[in-house]
Amino acid sequence: MSTAEIPKMKKHTRLEDAQAVILGTLIIALGVNLFTHAGLLTGGSAGLAFLMKYSTPLTFGQAFFLINLPFYILAIMHFGWEFTIKTFLSVFCLSVFADITPMLVSFDKVNPFYASIAGGFLMGVGFLMLFRHNASLGGLNILARYLSEKYGISMGKFQMAVDCMIVLLSVFIVDYTLIIISFVGAIALNMIIAVNHKPGRYMGNV
Repeated sequence: MSTAEIPKMKKHTRLEDAQAVILGTLIIALGVNLFTHAGLLTGGSAGLAFLMKYSTPLTFGQAFFLINLPFYILAIMHFGWEFTIKTFLSVFCLSVFADITPMLVSFDKVNPFYASIAGGFLMGVGFLMLFRHNASLGGLNILARYLSEKYGISMGKFQMAVDCMIVLLSVFIVDYTLIIISFVGAIALNMIIAVNHKPGRYMGNV
């Protein structure tokens, strides 16, 4: 099919954006809870906030807020208010879903290896849905998207490298066995993004 024969892709509707934000964060919340019940570590801005909580007088909320400030400025400057607002809404939805999921789903026994792989895949799919609808969960996701669009750096590979460094920094906080298993989760999460989110591949208007 020639370029002229390729149909012009329609822009996502507000309803499509809304369902992507809700379903994406709902899926991520389930993955987060799998990680939590297995005692695994997270990456990204949440992982940095987790480390700051144990190494400084800051609470997790204070650290998370401070870490995200420069990234939201980057989002407004390079991606506009629409993306930034969607990102704020995504963060809000994930906060709510992550809190109510344990009330609706019971994890009596969770194998750490299963949690790392299944949880990582779930979060990767959720992130992918947000990215394709011009949203994210802020923080390093914003920087990853900027580097991808500006310099063609793979979002998945960049986030995988950052997540692995964050997990390594946790060596003095949690058991080394859980750190190793957390690496598996970080790879599973970012493999979904690396394989499915590459510059020029997705034709939807995001």
